[in-house]
Amino acid sequence: MKGVKMIHKNNREHLASAIAKSRMRLVPFVALMFAIAIIDRSNVGFVKNVLQADVGISNAAFAFGASIFFIGYACFEIPSNLILHRVGARLWLSRIMVVWGFVSAAMMFVQNEMTFYALRFMLGVAEAGFFPGVILYLTYWFPAQQRGRALSIYYFGLPLALLFGSPISGMLLDMGHVFGLKNWQWMFLVEGFAAVVIGVIAFFYLVDRPHKAKWLTEAEKEVLESKLAHENQQKLLSGPKTLFSAFTDMRVLRLALIYSIIQLNVYGIIFYLPTHIASLLDSNVGTAVGLLTAIPWLCAVIVMYFVIRYADRTNCHQQFAIGMLIMMVLGIATLIFSTNLILALIASCIAVSGFVAVQPLFWTLPTRYLGGIPSAGGIALINALGNLGGFLAPNLKTAVEILLESQRAGLLALAIAGVIGVLLLISPIVSKNN
Repeated sequence: MKGVKMIHKNNREHLASAIAKSRMRLVPFVALMFAIAIIDRSNVGFVKNVLQADVGISNAAFAFGASIFFIGYACFEIPSNLILHRVGARLWLSRIMVVWGFVSAAMMFVQNEMTFYALRFMLGVAEAGFFPGVILYLTYWFPAQQRGRALSIYYFGLPLALLFGSPISGMLLDMGHVFGLKNWQWMFLVEGFAAVVIGVIAFFYLVDRPHKAKWLTEAEKEVLESKLAHENQQKLLSGPKTLFSAFTDMRVLRLALIYSIIQLNVYGIIFYLPTHIASLLDSNVGTAVGLLTAIPWLCAVIVMYFVIRYADRTNCHQQFAIGMLIMMVLGIATLIFSTNLILALIASCIAVSGFVAVQPLFWTLPTRYLGGIPSAGGIALINALGNLGGFLAPNLKTAVEILLESQRAGLLALAIAGVIGVLLLISPIVSKNN
C-alpha cells in the first residue's frame, strides 16, 4: 500500500512538473503569435480616417471592408483545423502565420474600395484556422483542470497586442512620408513583416505533442500523455463521437451563438475606440490616442489574471464567464453616455476587461467535452460561426446609427446583444465533473 501511494505521489509530481514546463515553454510564444494576429486584423481601425481621405472610402464601405475579413476567416476555419489535426500544429500554425504576414503587408497597396475589400477578405482566408488551431493545440498539452490558466496566458495576447500595438501603430502614423511611402503604408508593412518573422521562428520552436518534447523527461511525457489520453476517452463517451455529430450538437451551436455575441462586442469596440478617443481629444489618431487607447487593455490584463486564477481554483468557469459578460454590458452601456475623456476611458476599461476575461473562460467549456476529430471540427465551427460576429459588428453598428440617426444607437445595439449572450450562458453547458 505504501508503495502504491508513493507511485501516485510520483505521478502527481511528474504531471505537475510536465504541465509547468509546457506552460512556460509553449504558451507565452503562442500568446505572442496571437498578439501579432490581433494587431494585423485590427490595425485597420487606426488608419480609418487617413485611409478614407487618401483612397476615398465611405464610412459604409470601410465598415464592410473591415468586417469582410471574417467571411474569409469563417469559410476556411473547419478544413484548416482538420488539416492541423492531421499534419501537426508546428507546420500548420507557422504556415498560417507566414502567409497572413505577407497578405497583411500587402494592405499597403490599397488603392480603392475594391482592393480594400479583396485584401481584407484574403487576410481572413490567410489567418483562417490559427485561433481554433491554437485552442486545439493546447488540448494536446494541458488537462482540463489546468487548461484555464494556459488559455488565460494565451489570451494575454489580446490585451497586450492592443496595449503595445496601439502606441506602435500611432507612432508609425506620426512618422509622415518616408522613402515615398505614406504613414499608413508603413504601418501595414512593418506589422505584416513582424508576422512573417514570428511565423518562421514558430516552425523551429513549437513541438506537436508531449512525446516529442526534448525538454520533458520520459516519466513526465508518459504521465502527461496518459492523463490526456484518459480525458480524451471520457470526452468521446460523453460528447459527440463523429465530426457530423459535433456539427449538429446543440451545445456546440449554442456556444457558437454566445461566442458570436462576444466577438460582436469585441470588434465593435476595437474598431470604434481609437476614433472615439480622437474625437474627444479633438485630434487625429496618432501617438497620444494610441497611448490612451492602451489603458483599457492594461486594465484587462490585470482583471483577467485574477479572475482566471480564481475560476481555476473553484472550477466555476461558467459562472465567472457570466459575470464577465455582465461587466462587458455595463461598460458598453456607460460608454453610450460618455461625453468626456475620463468617463469614456473608465467605461472602456470596464467593457474591455469584461470581454477579454470572458474569452478564456468561455473556451474551457467546449474543450471539456469535445475530444478527437469532433474536437477539431467542433472548436473550428464555434470559432467560425462566432467570428461572424466580427463581420456583423461594424456593419450592424453603422446601419443602426444611420437608421436611428444617432451614434449612441450603435453601442446600444451591442449592449442589447450582450444581454442576450448572458441569458444564453445562464443554463449549464457542462458539469463540473467533466
